Parts: sequence; structure tokens; C-alpha cells
Amino acid sequence: MSTVRSILVTAALALLAAGPSAGADKPPAQTHRRAAAQKQAAIPDARIEAAIRAKFAKSKINADKFQVHVQGGVATIEGRTDVIQHKGVATRLAKSGGAVAVNNHIQISDAARRKAAGNLEKGRRRAQIKRGEAREETRQPGLGK
Repeated sequence: MSTVRSILVTAALALLAAGPSAGADKPPAQTHRRAAAQKQAAIPDARIEAAIRAKFAKSKINADKFQVHVQGGVATIEGRTDVIQHKGVATRLAKSGGAVAVNNHIQISDAARRKAAGNLEKGRRRAQIKRGEAREETRQPGLGK
């Protein structure tokens, strides 16, 4: 057992002695987020903010008048909406406008929440009724199976 331990210790010491030059021929792997942050460094926050506002102006969510602020490539969106889908659309538009990340602080109105919950419940009932109903024979007699 002691020979196995001495071999492992020797191998560990050899790796430590090799140091950072052991894999010097390969560049360090970068994560997607780090690469995006480096790419972002070249684009000023004001330009990203202007691009996001332009995208909002061209879209149907323009009526909601969301406020956008960009700092360090991270967009912060604030405001209120009566359409629940506008929150997700705002996030996607901000990311496509050049934001590295998005802090979405859009508030959804209670009326929009109730409407979405009602639509969800209505859809569940419709699916349950269709599953539970017996299927009728719709074939015409004399045409075979």
C-alpha cells in the first residue's frame, strides 16, 4: 500500500512542478457568458439603450411606455402592462438589442393575471371534456370500414 501511495505522491509532485506551463499550448476555455461580456465591452451602454428603445418603438409593446436603463451591459426594464405576454417580449427585445443580461421589473396588472388564469382554466376544461367524451361514428354506411 505504501508503494501505491508513494507513486501517487510522486505523480502529484511532478504535476505541481510542471505548473501552468503543462498546458501552455492550449488557450484557456472561455464560457459563453464571459465571451459575451468581452464582446459587450466594445459597445457603449448608451448605444445598447438606444437600440433597445428603438426595438420597443417598432413593436406593439410601445404603448406600455417601459423605462429602460443599461449599466455594464445589463438592461433594467421597469413599467406596468395589461398584457401578460409583453413582459417576455420586452426581455427578448432587450437581449436582441445587445444586452448581456436583463433585469425585468415589469409589473403585470391584476386584470391581466385574472384573464390569463381564466384562459388557462378554460383551456383545461376544454381538454378534459374532449378526452372524456365518447367518439361518435362519423362514417357513412355502405362505404366500408
